[in-house]
Amino acid sequence: MTSDYKEAVKTAEDYYNSADADAFYAAIWGGDDIHVGLYESEGEDIAEASARTVRYMASKLDLKPGTRVIDIGAGYGGAARYLARETGAHVTCLNLSEKENARNLRLTAEQGLEDTVEVVHGVFEDIPFPDNSFDVVWSQEALLHSGDRMRVLKEVARVLKPGGDFIFTDPMKTNDIDDTHAYQPIYERIHLPDMVSMGFYQATLEGLGFDTIEIADLTHQLRNHYARVREELQSRCHALKHQISADYAERMLNGLKDWVEGADAGQLRWGVLHFRKR
Repeated sequence: MTSDYKEAVKTAEDYYNSADADAFYAAIWGGDDIHVGLYESEGEDIAEASARTVRYMASKLDLKPGTRVIDIGAGYGGAARYLARETGAHVTCLNLSEKENARNLRLTAEQGLEDTVEVVHGVFEDIPFPDNSFDVVWSQEALLHSGDRMRVLKEVARVLKPGGDFIFTDPMKTNDIDDTHAYQPIYERIHLPDMVSMGFYQATLEGLGFDTIEIADLTHQLRNHYARVREELQSRCHALKHQISADYAERMLNGLKDWVEGADAGQLRWGVLHFRKR
């Protein structure tokens, strides 16, 4: 992976700031959480499944008033608002999309959580906080968009206090598959030349002074989620034609199909990874 991450940052920023992407995530995901959900039944509401992931992750942590959390790649801030509302933790949302940050600020204000949720425009390759600032670093489906994941993990280690927790989810490639051709449709979808594996995250973080607490492989939920999102978009394309362009919808349907087929082929992994800084 290249240390020149700025092109990947610009690509992700432009994408998540686009009107099509904003309308898609707001309409199909519900505009609160835009992450992979945990499904309990076929055809379940996407927003509820996504919220269940947040609750599951939060249950792994000892959060209380005064706990300082940073969500890197926070999107619309749904996880941050849940953590602040339910535990009293102070949550910083670090995110590179002005559109998402504006919605986050609005929703946070509407819920009266401005004192416990702050929104910071920035990138996780250069986290704009001093060393040992946070008790928890949280992330959902964001790290794959980085052009320098090693740099991100070093930043996580830097801003996290000793004894602090790093918990995250991310779509990953299967450890024992290294076939660029097989992954090409997915790489084109994320506009990057590679993905990493659970093994990469575990080895790298342990090398940076973390202990592995738990790696919950929930790959079947990745398949469930992208299939469910594709189904929802397909069924609502006509109704959303004035909000989401036909070209974007077609590209998204094809891209989601690639993710589903990649999961079916055993090329992808997804789960909740939990590490603690020594």
